[in-house]
Amino acid sequence: MSLSLSVVLRPTGPVRPLDRRVLGAAAVGVGGFALAAVYQLSGQQIGIPCILHATTGLNCPFCGATRMAAALLRGDLDAAWHFNPVVLVIGPLIGVAIGYQMLAWALESLRLIRLPRLTVSPRILGWLTKALAVILIVYGVARNLN
Repeated sequence: MSLSLSVVLRPTGPVRPLDRRVLGAAAVGVGGFALAAVYQLSGQQIGIPCILHATTGLNCPFCGATRMAAALLRGDLDAAWHFNPVVLVIGPLIGVAIGYQMLAWALESLRLIRLPRLTVSPRILGWLTKALAVILIVYGVARNLN
């Protein structure tokens, strides 16, 4: 990972576009919280059931994520931790990184300030993706051992 330390006030020239993966991850995050809000506002009647849980009775690594986000929207951190602690920890870390990238792009697009952008080499991105997959698989197996 690298972070260029140059901050430019009133930048000129072309604006480097956002990576499509950043936009996709942001859309998933916003969509997830929108689903959690609908779940919460509907009295926990409207949600998306987990196909793995519905067919096998096993919990996938994301089971409870909607209820976790709904608990966060209510301000109930204890309940959120109970529903899905892994997503509760990893989600905000990813959210902050994505939010920063979008903020840096927006401020530069408005020609206000050019903030440093986080860049990740393909090798490190591959490693991080594999590490996240391993964490989620281990958590998915461990939560079904009870």
